[in-house]
Amino acid sequence: MAEQNTEAKLKNLLKQEKIQLWNPPYTGDDNEPGQQHMQELAERYAPRVCLSVADVAGALESIRVQTVKRGKGNKTFRETNVATLELLLPRDRKDPKSKKSYLETRLDVLVQEVVDRIGQDYGLKYIKLILNGKTLSVDQRLDEQGVKNHSKMMVLRVSDAELKQQMSKEEQKKKEQNESLQRTQKGFQILSERDGSEDPDTTPFLEIADQKGNPLKIPHKEKKALILAMGFHEKGRSLMKRKQYDDALCHLLQADQQFSKCDSALLTSVDNYAVLQLDIVWCYRALEALSCLDDGKSRLQRAEDCFLQCYGEQRERLRMIKGNTGREEVLFLRLYLLQSLLSYIEGNDAQTRHQLSKVESLYSRLCLDSEKMAQLMALGFSEREARLGLRACQGDLQDAADHISNRRQEREELRQRERQKRRRRMEDVSTLIQQGYSRRDAARALHRADGDVSKARGILQVSMQTAQATNNNTEEAVSAEKVEQLLYLGFERDASEAALGLTGGDVQSATQLLLNNQGVLSPSPSPSPSTSTSPSLEEPSTSSTSTEDEELVSEVLEDISRHEEDYLDLTLEEESELIDTLKSYLSRGSTPTV
Repeated sequence: MAEQNTEAKLKNLLKQEKIQLWNPPYTGDDNEPGQQHMQELAERYAPRVCLSVADVAGALESIRVQTVKRGKGNKTFRETNVATLELLLPRDRKDPKSKKSYLETRLDVLVQEVVDRIGQDYGLKYIKLILNGKTLSVDQRLDEQGVKNHSKMMVLRVSDAELKQQMSKEEQKKKEQNESLQRTQKGFQILSERDGSEDPDTTPFLEIADQKGNPLKIPHKEKKALILAMGFHEKGRSLMKRKQYDDALCHLLQADQQFSKCDSALLTSVDNYAVLQLDIVWCYRALEALSCLDDGKSRLQRAEDCFLQCYGEQRERLRMIKGNTGREEVLFLRLYLLQSLLSYIEGNDAQTRHQLSKVESLYSRLCLDSEKMAQLMALGFSEREARLGLRACQGDLQDAADHISNRRQEREELRQRERQKRRRRMEDVSTLIQQGYSRRDAARALHRADGDVSKARGILQVSMQTAQATNNNTEEAVSAEKVEQLLYLGFERDASEAALGLTGGDVQSATQLLLNNQGVLSPSPSPSPSTSTSPSLEEPSTSSTSTEDEELVSEVLEDISRHEEDYLDLTLEEESELIDTLKSYLSRGSTPTV
């Protein structure tokens, strides 16, 4: 990190004086350094960056080699379309003889080809390539995914080769990670489809709420994306706690993709998206991948903008909602600390010191008295409750005890209201079932009617009439020619006939219905209140009460913290270590050395 800081400072000086190290007299025709002029430059710059002449000479030569290589790469790209890519390899695979690793390739090749080459050249198996925080798809070309000449790509190992040396173990690791992503997605998809009409004592149910715990009304498709995003985020945070940063980053980037499907206004109404951006950059830091500087800076800026929008310029919205701002200050501590780190890597020591002063001021306020922590825990409060309570009340012991008790009461009241709401929904579903409707249709209709039984009954009656009319036209609608059209598209005969029957013979609508149901439909039943179906109610539910699905749900729920403010419960141990590291680097260049 110190080397990056030194090089950044020297690059700024070179830019100010318009010195081009790749040209004479600093570089000769044979690309060798002009020793005398490079030495003079080192002697002139050493006092200005407070380092020894030898250190500055070494850094200048490193910069010169980079610029010569970059110029050569530009020429090669112009003449042959062969690009030079900079690779950020896993820490234990970096070449000790070289600070940077490069790969030359055309950009119109599949990413899989590049992955294979990197694996062969560096002895890495099962890797992903990350560009600006996004995983490159192996079945697409480099240029189709924004890769350009001189792009910096992070090589992320999917398997830990040091721990899994045998091929079979590496394959198992890759399989487990892919399965983890898939199982996380499927588990939260099941939860996103539930409408809250199940028994609250036995069936888990997720609802998206605001900062006070009140449910938010969100369009169905957006709700599914948001639940998936939050699910991947929770899994990623769980892996971060176990220091499994490679796996954590994979899940966090999946969460980022799901968040991108949500309306921007929604993202700024809750702080989840901002916290995710912080977590991704924190993983970059842990993986020593902060040379992904541009992506890290843009993510931190998005986080800061989102916090300001969500909390208010002076935290006034947060204070109005929660009554205090102490717990959320840990997020700003981490934000300012990461901004300090990026400023240092850019060579901006003045900005680093300015940011770090804010960090230390916050840190001193957020560090807690161990005696007060012990007193609160002796009263029966958990360590988390004590920590969050003291921070919320600026360290006041009695206020913290009252605050924790009030929060417990608020959470219990919220849980009781939710259980009552779900029990009422169960009763309403039972009422509609007694009138002859199926449980599934009754639950869907109530969901569409926002819990109004009369409106739900009207929706079901219209649906039943439509189904009856459709059934009367089924024989005419399901012509052999239309069935053949669907068979040609690859659907099964029974499913094709059922889809045509449900859509009144409209081939296009039948095709879409089959796609929505993964090509599986039961033959249309005779219309009756107890078996009526209507594809117009909403997309078919993928939830199931099967043992496998329930196991999936239980598995993903294990990664969701039972405390809604778990993401604010930071011990600040890692933050303290990074503060000390930055201060030591800054003090290193505080006085000139020769």
